[in-house]
Amino acid sequence: QVQLVESGGGLVQPGGSLRLSCTVSGFTLLYSPVGWLRQAPGKEREGLLCITSHVDNTYYSDSVKGRFTISRDTANNTVYLQMNSLKPEDTGVYYCATDLRSAFCPRRGYEYNYWGQGTQVTVSS
Repeated sequence: QVQLVESGGGLVQPGGSLRLSCTVSGFTLLYSPVGWLRQAPGKEREGLLCITSHVDNTYYSDSVKGRFTISRDTANNTVYLQMNSLKPEDTGVYYCATDLRSAFCPRRGYEYNYWGQGTQVTVSS
């Protein structure tokens, strides 16, 4: 059974940092992409970054370039999203997802077929 479980969300002040984790099971990170997406209040879900065995950081959103990075620990089946210099507009529910139909990151940042349940990130003073 394919599962993705996010953790690490919470409340952080503007300018702060958070690291989200996505622990996966039922598939291997060696052969499948994993991406991070977020959904801000009142907005559609937005693809942020993706990682595969071929490319470390595929960015879908200019708003996070230079501040967010994605990495993975294949031995522990975990993908991370390091978020620095957080802004109030980064507030939202953050999801990790995978596409088991492909070994590559999707052309558009939301074309995945398995999703986690999400973790809330709130950036506020």
